[in-house]
Amino acid sequence: MSAPTPPAPGPITADFLAGILARVNAEGASDATVAALRQACPGVHFTLCSEDDVPARLKPAASGTGYDLYLVSGADHCVAFTDHLEAATGLVLATVSEDD
Repeated sequence: MSAPTPPAPGPITADFLAGILARVNAEGASDATVAALRQACPGVHFTLCSEDDVPARLKPAASGTGYDLYLVSGADHCVAFTDHLEAATGLVLATVSEDD
């Protein structure tokens, strides 16, 4: 599957996010998928982690089979989770175990 069009410098758009979700839904949340996204979209920060690495109080921006997706912002040179798409500069894919 081809990578979504990278956003212009600035915030991540809803269309870009939809493309990312389509790709992750097709390929799965994996190291290989994240590596391909990093290569295709060098201006966007991508992280893969376990759901245990994300504070339970946070609500994902989106979810799919085996993963939750969170938005992060690099404002003020400090990366932090955000729930504002217009502030997002990166995405975190948190793998979700089937036991939950």
